Amino acid sequence: MPEKCWLLYVLLILLLSSPVLLNEDVCDANLKSGDSPGCGCSTSRKKEPATNHWTHENHDQISADEGKLSLDGMAFIAGGAFHIGTDEPVFVADGESPRRPVVISDFYLDTKEVSNRDFKTFVDDTGYVTEAEKFGNSFVADYYLKDEVKQEIQQAVAGAPWWLPVEGADWRHPEGKGSSLDGRMSDPVIHVSWNDAVEYCSWAGKRLPTEAEWEIACRDGKQNRLFPWGNKWNPKGQFWGNIWTGDFPTTNTGEDGFKGPAPVDTFPQTSTGLHNIIGNVWEWTADWWQVQHQRSDEGQDAEGPRDPKGPT
Repeated sequence: MPEKCWLLYVLLILLLSSPVLLNEDVCDANLKSGDSPGCGCSTSRKKEPATNHWTHENHDQISADEGKLSLDGMAFIAGGAFHIGTDEPVFVADGESPRRPVVISDFYLDTKEVSNRDFKTFVDDTGYVTEAEKFGNSFVADYYLKDEVKQEIQQAVAGAPWWLPVEGADWRHPEGKGSSLDGRMSDPVIHVSWNDAVEYCSWAGKRLPTEAEWEIACRDGKQNRLFPWGNKWNPKGQFWGNIWTGDFPTTNTGEDGFKGPAPVDTFPQTSTGLHNIIGNVWEWTADWWQVQHQRSDEGQDAEGPRDPKGPT
């Protein structure tokens, strides 16, 4: 049975929401596109306090002007030795195998995806312009588009003809010109690139999680399970997340309550307090995508790399 706790059947309208972690070192204030993930800050909560580090005991309220923030709205994720990945992948091309060990330091993760309201606060404060706004377009699943919009589109993604480039689509206009955020301020922000996500995180004094950190948080203390809560998607008929329900990509029944993205505080939380850790939207991590991973030569019980920030 596949082990990887991952984003199955995510809503393909979406270009990407970013739960983020709190930095525990001082960030480089001169972050530029293309710099290393995590804005040059340490991910781990060190066992021994040192300059520019702080411990679990003295974190409660700290000033943003001093490069530190409150942990309100964040969940503490205990580190340790774990296994990530799977030896029985559902989609081999996704590069989730093999199962392999990692060692992760304690960290904090936002309990919710970044909402449109959150992102608007960032934009209002900084004047930031997203890459989709600069490009003038972004991709949207044709299911969400009006016929007159689709008729003007002459291109599509090879192998995914329902994935269309839409003029004017950006975070403020999810389906392109004429669409808006009315009634959607609590929905997760979409049409956000990796560079956009890094800039938001840097402004918030945080960083993107690594894939290993994200997976450990998603597993919620479990191993050999498909989802954070177990192996059934909707145990006892209850939905624990938002996915496409119906015949993809033509029919979405909305039986989980949503035909589009759900508000960021929807559905039951994990034991650490995380909402929507799977489903709803695609989520960025700091790492680059890699399909080749190495299993330790010393076997499944070997201690893996500590706090990996790239392919493992």
